Amino acid sequence: MKCDIETLDFYRLHLPSVGEHSLRHVRRIVRAHLDRWGLSELSDAAELGVTELLSNVLRHVPDRSSTVTLRCLGGDAVRIEVRDSSPELPYIRVTGDLLDEDGHGLVLLSAIADLWDAERTATGKTVWFELKRP
Repeated sequence: MKCDIETLDFYRLHLPSVGEHSLRHVRRIVRAHLDRWGLSELSDAAELGVTELLSNVLRHVPDRSSTVTLRCLGGDAVRIEVRDSSPELPYIRVTGDLLDEDGHGLVLLSAIADLWDAERTATGKTVWFELKRP
């Protein structure tokens, strides 16, 4: 099934506690939905982006609870959202050492996504990114 503007498809998954094992499962789910929507060429970037956002939940959100939403935006784009219970908005950390393991996730997200942002919600925040077919 191909996603088109008249049938805006989405998928939502609640993760009560993000763990290392969750990342692999979510990547498979993302790939499966993008294949279904005819957007498989966006899969690698989408998997990388959602992994970065969920890794931030794993490291920085005390209860590790999150909700991942995939939205097909017409036939040529996808939006991926990760909602969590922390009200702290992420920011790009500028570090002197590019070999540091932490602090580069949003730099990476900025490089792969066409758009991204973070918004506070009544119960925490949502960080999202969009990928468009070239």
